[in-house]
Amino acid sequence: MAGSTLGSVFSITTWGESHGKALGVVIDGCPAGVSLCEQDIQEFLDRRKPGQSRFTTLRKELDLVKIYSGIFEGKTTGTPISLMVPNTSQISTDYNEIAGFYRPGHADYTYDEKYGFRDYRGGGRSSGRETIGRVAAGAVAIKILESLNIKVSAYTKTIGPVSINMKRFDASAILNTPTAMPDYEASKEAEQFLEECIMKKDSAGGVVECRVTNLPAGIGEPVFDKLDACLGKAIMSIGAVKAFEIGDGFKVADSVGSENNDQFHIEDQKIVKSSNHSGGMLGGISDGSEVILRAYIKPTPSIYIPQNTVNKDMEEIQVQIKGRHDPIIVPRAVVVVEAMTALTVLDLLLQNMSSRLDGIQRFYKK
Repeated sequence: MAGSTLGSVFSITTWGESHGKALGVVIDGCPAGVSLCEQDIQEFLDRRKPGQSRFTTLRKELDLVKIYSGIFEGKTTGTPISLMVPNTSQISTDYNEIAGFYRPGHADYTYDEKYGFRDYRGGGRSSGRETIGRVAAGAVAIKILESLNIKVSAYTKTIGPVSINMKRFDASAILNTPTAMPDYEASKEAEQFLEECIMKKDSAGGVVECRVTNLPAGIGEPVFDKLDACLGKAIMSIGAVKAFEIGDGFKVADSVGSENNDQFHIEDQKIVKSSNHSGGMLGGISDGSEVILRAYIKPTPSIYIPQNTVNKDMEEIQVQIKGRHDPIIVPRAVVVVEAMTALTVLDLLLQNMSSRLDGIQRFYKK
């Protein structure tokens, strides 16, 4: 299948289906000498695995990762890294019924139109489980970025009508609440809202916000490979994401230039911005301030309310979805947004190493 590879220098190819034997990723272009073990990756996979709260699918998967290549004596060798996570809790019979009709909000119809055939078990390649490979590769990218003192952090900003209060921001809450909200009070409100959705057999959407700190100025390529363009492609490639924004995002349409422009000043002998409406980039190139992006995620399409659709015989029918499904995707998507951001930033950092002659001369100077 085309379209399963991301990146130019730090490149990843994900593979596998929701109800296949396993899922995984091959990473190419990882520098040699990075200390890496399975636990470094596992802690990120644990953040996205199912069955961790009432608000995630009941499918029980340990999502244990195995490293099959590219590591020797605890360090990367510079050769391709192959990572695999076996599927252990498939109940494919839950999906036998949908082989003949198209679920509202899913990719069933479009996959059939494209390929004339589809793996209907859990959505196959279009399932959220495909993100296992992204998260595993993202864990490696994050470790490299951390060695450069660059931090990538994502969290749930909103769930349905409930938004976090930045004055109550508590990073510890991201990993300690079932919503991944950095605001314990907002999380409780969101949990109550989700309970209501479950009672109504419905689902909810929300917004994931991600921040990149200490990214140097100058990262991002002109025209087609701008930092914001590459981030937009990476984030929008996540199945449930329907909108993306950088900095003030959609609000800029209601702004005026005098409000939207970030003015410059000198601070500690460095050029800095007095505000950050641009979200950390100008002309598609990082400006040294914090990169801020948001992913708008739709409600889970698999709901237990009867819905109208059509089958392959061109008959209009009513269906009621069965199986194990998340009432909300957002909390588990937080680490996916984090991973895709890290993969994009790292790839552009590596591309940037050849953008200036003086940098190349310093690298190769004997």
